[in-house]
Amino acid sequence: MVLSADVSRSDTSFAPRLPQCSHFIDGQHVDPSGSETTEVVDPARGKAIVSLRLGNEKDVDTAVCAARAALPTWAAKTPQARSELLLALAEAIATDRENLEKLEAINCGKPLAVTADDVDSTIDVFRFMAGAGRTGSTIPAGDYVADTMSLVLREPIGVIGLVTPWNYPLLMGAWKISAALMAGNTVVYKPSEVTPLTSLRLAELAKDILPAGVLNLVLGTGPEVGQSLSKHPQVDMMALTGSVRAGMAVASTIASDLKRGHFELGGKAPVIICDDADLENAANTVTEAGYWNSGQECGAATRVIIHESVADEFTQLLAQKVGSYVLADPEIPGEENLGPMIYQGHYAKVMDMIGEAVERGAEIVLGGNGDDSAGFWVEPTILKVSIGDPITENEVFGPVVTIETFSDLTEAVERANAVEYGLTGSVFTADVSTALEVSKALDFGSVNVNTHLALPTEMPWSGFKHSGYGRDLSAYALDDFSRTKHIAIRH
Repeated sequence: MVLSADVSRSDTSFAPRLPQCSHFIDGQHVDPSGSETTEVVDPARGKAIVSLRLGNEKDVDTAVCAARAALPTWAAKTPQARSELLLALAEAIATDRENLEKLEAINCGKPLAVTADDVDSTIDVFRFMAGAGRTGSTIPAGDYVADTMSLVLREPIGVIGLVTPWNYPLLMGAWKISAALMAGNTVVYKPSEVTPLTSLRLAELAKDILPAGVLNLVLGTGPEVGQSLSKHPQVDMMALTGSVRAGMAVASTIASDLKRGHFELGGKAPVIICDDADLENAANTVTEAGYWNSGQECGAATRVIIHESVADEFTQLLAQKVGSYVLADPEIPGEENLGPMIYQGHYAKVMDMIGEAVERGAEIVLGGNGDDSAGFWVEPTILKVSIGDPITENEVFGPVVTIETFSDLTEAVERANAVEYGLTGSVFTADVSTALEVSKALDFGSVNVNTHLALPTEMPWSGFKHSGYGRDLSAYALDDFSRTKHIAIRH
């Protein structure tokens, strides 16, 4: 296994066109008013790509005022009119596909196979919301009280403050922007300051398509720009994808004036493998879903809970398959490539969690090493762990899969549920009754049987417990970014 790739870049054709690195407010690029700066770093090399000036509360206020001014006209458009503009934006993204893929690759260190999937999914979600927003899901009008007709209107909530994470900057923005705009809201968007490049490019593409003020972008940190958005009196709802800690901070702020919240937070996905499971399929699935985006994925298949009778055979299969991965720079082609951790602080966290687990007695089956001399590389790692080890309960967010055993299925489900997260999980079994029983018993918003992370745009993605609330994807997301009004007419 290669620990780190040759990070010299000689192929200049790989270099994408960098977007304009400034705020996007009221249809124009605007320089940040703050003096604080940060460097956007290529995680495959540990070298700066560009330096950004960051925004502050003043910039947030300017953006929110622009969104508020644009709201009445945008909300008054017909669903067809909004749909046509979202479809035009999807087409612009498709036309710019290659550039967006490369931007995401150099900013996040992702292999091109991952960034291609990100861009494809981004296009799909804009197209889906553009169509789904033209249909209704409300109760039909009628006389539910004698001589009185009732009808229900679905209205936009207003100005949406949006905060997105560093692991899927383009896609997580698209999930929420598409639903919020199609429902008639306007948006003020704060991407992660660590990985803002594709978000900035999305704003450039939207400039000549969306009316001024409908989509605004403010660069900055969570404590400064994110918090300013959360407490702004003219922001009607905050939507966030991020850590549990970040979600709690935003939820605490918006509680003071009863803003709505929409949160997709962390996860710790269990993979329960029964003694009758197809082990080849299970190993293939964990190999892909456990290490996709180098494990920097809230739904990653990170915690294997397997029947003791088949644990050794599965572990050997998994190690063989995961051992074929190579840590490689995004520009190097290869279907078995993994990228680095996206920033150095996160690299240190992942390596600390591996080291602490080993100190507590975890057995390294594969990997366990890291190298941050040129980029932030962590080997794909498999650990055999004891029941209750903290690494089985806390989100690593890196290329680390743990394996623990069970003898009783009821106990396995109880252990799977005994975490603060409730985003997604899976069960592998040949028995339909067992599959249904375990699926219903798992306290997670999405459960897969004999697969993991089956995530079509048509189906909702939402968490339970500390994984948050609010639904992304599907027509349910349009409901979450809308409010309903009942009108009763005496006749």
